[in-house]
Amino acid sequence: MEKNIYNILKGTFLVSDDSFKNWRFIIFISVLAIIMIASSHSADKKVYEIARLKNEVKEMRSAFVDGRSRLMRLKMESTVIGKMKEKGLSPSVIPPKKIKVKSQK
Repeated sequence: MEKNIYNILKGTFLVSDDSFKNWRFIIFISVLAIIMIASSHSADKKVYEIARLKNEVKEMRSAFVDGRSRLMRLKMESTVIGKMKEKGLSPSVIPPKKIKVKSQK
């Protein structure tokens, strides 16, 4: 047991005659580690992108709500009357009349 640990610490398993199997295993483990690191970086990048997009959606939603509330205020009759008074127009005091069209046969 001591001899095996001593051989591992010395690195004789890398230079011995049957070391090709060991090197293949070490390279395989290294490739797996690189793939795992790349995968975690990719996942982190996606998490940051999702967080950025969520913030952008919140900003757009608040801009939409703000625009909708301004539009509702602009559509109010009192606002329209005020804007028309600035241009010299006033609401009619005579109520509108309904026009009925009879079909001719």
